[in-house]
Formats: sequence, structure tokens, C-alpha cells
Amino acid sequence: MINRGIEQPVDVHRFWGQFYYRSDYQFWLLQGIGWTTLSVISFLSLTLWYNQQQLNYILHTAVQSLLGIAVAWPLRPLFRNLWNKSALRRLIGISLGILMASIVWTVLRLTSFMAMTPERGLWSDFGGWMFGSILIFIGWASLYHGIKYYQLLQKEHQTSLTLLAQNKEIQLQRSRAEVVAREAQLKMLRYQLNPHFLFNTLNAISALVRVNKAAHANVMIVQLSDFLRYSLDNDPIQPVALEEEVRAVQLYLDIEKTRFGDRLNLLFDVDPSTLAVTVPSLILQPLVENAVKYAIAPLEEGGKISIITRREGNKCVIQMVDSGTGGIALEAGDLFSAGAERGLGVGLKNTIDRLENCYGDDYEFRIRASESGGLCVSMRLPIENGQAEAFSMPTVIE
Repeated sequence: MINRGIEQPVDVHRFWGQFYYRSDYQFWLLQGIGWTTLSVISFLSLTLWYNQQQLNYILHTAVQSLLGIAVAWPLRPLFRNLWNKSALRRLIGISLGILMASIVWTVLRLTSFMAMTPERGLWSDFGGWMFGSILIFIGWASLYHGIKYYQLLQKEHQTSLTLLAQNKEIQLQRSRAEVVAREAQLKMLRYQLNPHFLFNTLNAISALVRVNKAAHANVMIVQLSDFLRYSLDNDPIQPVALEEEVRAVQLYLDIEKTRFGDRLNLLFDVDPSTLAVTVPSLILQPLVENAVKYAIAPLEEGGKISIITRREGNKCVIQMVDSGTGGIALEAGDLFSAGAERGLGVGLKNTIDRLENCYGDDYEFRIRASESGGLCVSMRLPIENGQAEAFSMPTVIE
């Protein structure tokens, strides 16, 4: 009656485990306990009550229990065969089984009782003996089905717990896979910036060497080394304080300043309350690089790049404004927002992808024409709770 497919714990003694996990052993153990109990009850309620303490009367209480075990045994396969039948067929089959077992056991009890004792002519009491037999086998059938239903309930409960544990494990593995995939994508996007920037800088150094400006080229190489050291020392997944990000932009612009000289003008208007806000590392660098490439380099007179930050409630607004023509043709008042990738280069697409990976939908990225004729790239990023304000950088650097 116990499902044999249930895994047996290793801490169960081998002997007792046979009774606990094997349905056959359980059945016969319960049979022995049940019919032995009936013998004890019969002895106390009948043998002693009628003052029949002779050995043959006492032995009959044991014989009738042994006969009951033999008669009850066929009921087990019968009930098993009826288990998956309709309710009506099961009820009829169980009733007929109880009735037939009661008749057979009553006949065997009466026959053995008259054979073992001086009593004779007890067939007239068949009805009384039959009534007791029916009650006993009804109890036997009820106990059998009660245990069966209890075991099914336990099995379903165990199955549900197993499925729940498996679902949790699957969800955990899926979450881990998503985290790994997200980290891999963030690393890929972040490391994509280094060669993109490096190629442009090396081309600039090569140009300086060709025009015999070795001193400028040497300064640029040292500045490039400082910038790459900062870039490689930072974990591409971990965010950094905006103060560090502004310093990284300064390292980059020092390189470009060596290259362009007075043609490149810079303005840092940084709100001190935003310096401790965490942002993705090197998130400004591709924007500034884009401005240098499209706003400063094409113009003979150069231009100006401004980095502006301010705090608006629980948001940090970061703007990069250039005075050139920009790489995207926009008229004053036009607006470009994340999601429309028309005309975007590698750097801007990379920035949008990184912001989406870091913040989901909780960010804004917009490009519009600036009043100076160039582009204004604006990012509106969430501020995490508990981020302290920092005041280590001047408000305006020009």
C-alpha cells in the first residue's frame, strides 16, 4: 500500500525499513496486528463473559483470527482491481466482496467452533454470527481504504513539494543565467569602447608623428596610458561615482586638448550634490568622443564642449553640449529619444544599450539641437537611496 518508488532515506534501519517502505510487509504486519487485536477482544468480551476459560475455547479465538487472515487476503487484489473503476462499480464490488468474505468467515467460524468445543447445532445462530462478521469486514475495508487514501495524499504532497523545489531550482538557474548573460553583455558593451577610442587616439598620435611633432605625440602617449590605466582598473559592471566619471572625461579630454590645442574649449558645470551619484563607468566618454569627432574636428575654428550636471528630486540629469554641427542633422526644437536608432554611431548606440541594461526603463536619453548649433545629449538617471553628496570638485571648471 506504500508506493515503492519513494526513495528510502539512508538513516532508516534496514530491517524496519522493509516494513516502512514495502507495501507487502506493511499489509501483513497490519493484518497480524488487526486480527490479533480481534482475538484479544473476543477473549475478553466472549470467552471470559460466558465463563469459557477452557483451552479449546481460548484456542478458537486464535483459530478464527487465522481464518480471518486467510479470508481477508483475497480482498486486497479485489480492491486493487476496483481502484480505477467508477464509483458505482467500486461500491458494488466492495459490498459484494465484504458480503462473500463475511459468509465464508462465518461458516468457517461456526464449523471450527463446533469441531473444537462440545457445542452443537449452532447453525440457527448463523444470522448473529453473520452480522458480527459483516461489521468486522466493513471495518477491515474501511481501514484498508483509509490507509490507501492517506498514502495517496502523502504521495501527492511529496510530489508537490518535489515539483516546487524543482521549479525554484529552475527559476534560480534561470536567474543566474540571466545575471551572467547581463554581466557578459555589459562587459562586451564596456570593452567595445576601448578599441573604438584607442584606434582614434592612435591615429591622432600617428598624425602628430608624421608632421614631426614628436613631443606632442609623446605627451599624448603618456596621457593615453593614464586613461587606459583608469579604464582597465575599473570593473566594467560596477558603477562609479559621477565624480570619478568626470575625472575620466578630463583624462580623455586632456588627450584631445593636446591634439587640438586652443581649438578645443571645455566647460564643466557640475552640481556638487550629484558627484556621489553612481553611474555606469565611462558612460560619458563615447558622448564626448562623438562631440570631438563631429563637432570639433571638422571645424577650423574648433568649438566648445560643456558637461553639465544637476539634481532634480530623485533623478540626476547629465548633459553634454557641443557647439559644432553634430553628427545627427537636427534643427532647433527637434528631439531624439532612445529607441529610434536612426543616424546613431557606435558610441551612442553603445551608450543607450548600457543604460538599458543598467536601468531598464527607468532612465531617459535624449538628443536635441543646442542653442549654439550643435547637439545637446541629455541623460536622466535614477539616484539610489542613501547616496551622499560630495563637494570635492569645483562647481564650474572652464
